[in-house]
Amino acid sequence: MLTDNACRQAKPGPKNRKLSDSGGLYLMVLTSGTKSWRWKYSFRGKEKTLSIGLYPEVSLRDARSARDEARRLLLTGGDPSAEKRRQTSNRTQMPSDSFEALAEAWHRSQSAGWKPRYAAEILRRLENNVFPEIGSARVNEITAPMVLEVIRKIEQRGVLEMAHRVRMHMSDVFVWAIASGLATSDPAGTIRKALEPRTGKLRPAMITIAGARSVLVETEKLKRATSTVLLASRLLALTAARPGVVRMAEKHEFEDLDGDSPIWRIPAVKMKLTRERRIDASFEFILPLSHQAVATVRTALAIAPQTQWLFAGIGDRRQPITDSTISRLYRLAGFTGRHVPHGWRSSFSTIMNERAAREDRERDRAIIDLMLAHVQEGVEAAYNRAAYMPRRREIAQAWADMLMEGVSPPGSLIA
Repeated sequence: MLTDNACRQAKPGPKNRKLSDSGGLYLMVLTSGTKSWRWKYSFRGKEKTLSIGLYPEVSLRDARSARDEARRLLLTGGDPSAEKRRQTSNRTQMPSDSFEALAEAWHRSQSAGWKPRYAAEILRRLENNVFPEIGSARVNEITAPMVLEVIRKIEQRGVLEMAHRVRMHMSDVFVWAIASGLATSDPAGTIRKALEPRTGKLRPAMITIAGARSVLVETEKLKRATSTVLLASRLLALTAARPGVVRMAEKHEFEDLDGDSPIWRIPAVKMKLTRERRIDASFEFILPLSHQAVATVRTALAIAPQTQWLFAGIGDRRQPITDSTISRLYRLAGFTGRHVPHGWRSSFSTIMNERAAREDRERDRAIIDLMLAHVQEGVEAAYNRAAYMPRRREIAQAWADMLMEGVSPPGSLIA
């Protein structure tokens, strides 16, 4: 018989595997790492399987109780699988068992734990790529070749990363449906190794200080660019923060701008963290600001409208600038394929690591990685928040001094 410890420590392997308990109950460990409780039984001479639920949401004790309840129904002549389908259908009130209906139900059940933008992006991928092809097909009639045909059409457009992500979303829908007793297999999981490999193409970035400086100089010459966008671009370059964090920067996040230790305190919810860490305030990220970054923030504050955002949207001041705003700026300046907003992180990492090597500062490599908010597993939040702050401030200032050499002060960006 199984124990909670055995269930918890069960690891996925190259094939799906069963961990037997008793009375026909077993835990199916999928190659994806998903663990699903199932009960094998016979109804009217036919072998059947009842899906009870996912582990650890359904504990070992609860799975055994569900098995016993299903067994009692079986003894009275009822079919536990048919009864579960009837109850699930009533509970979800889904109009059919089509893939589109189940995908939408899966999305509703999961989206509460996602950021709104991510939730909308997932649904849009399914609506654009999957629903028109097999959305009306009954989920148990969808085969692996049907799923592969959907994915091949995405690959033919040259967007391999999108193909992998759509397959993953489809697999999540099937696994959810299996656990809910509404499907019996995951054809999207079956085709995983049949996909074309991702290209692994890096984001374009200038990796010399002269090249990096030229991005600011050329973009800041553009007559069509607004002061808000230019200041956002400059703060992005000076801090090497993620573009999404910069565009959503709020005024109250900047502290001690008049003091000796100015910082940008970025809430955990805005960081690239696991769901558990995003809702834990202790995983906030503190970024030391150089003199030039402070001047940029001050200039942005002076022209910002009466909203929470440091960089308010051009059309709707109640919202921050959009994702594409700085990207469009760089394209207009002629940097297509040469440098993108996210490229500043590569620029900072490459240039400052080369500098550390020249100056024989091996320890700086780990500190530079820390400055990019690359949180390692098992590292305490307090460590990431405060470690090496004096040296981090020195590196931030050295980067700013090199990058801004000969560049006009931020006040010149105000039209």
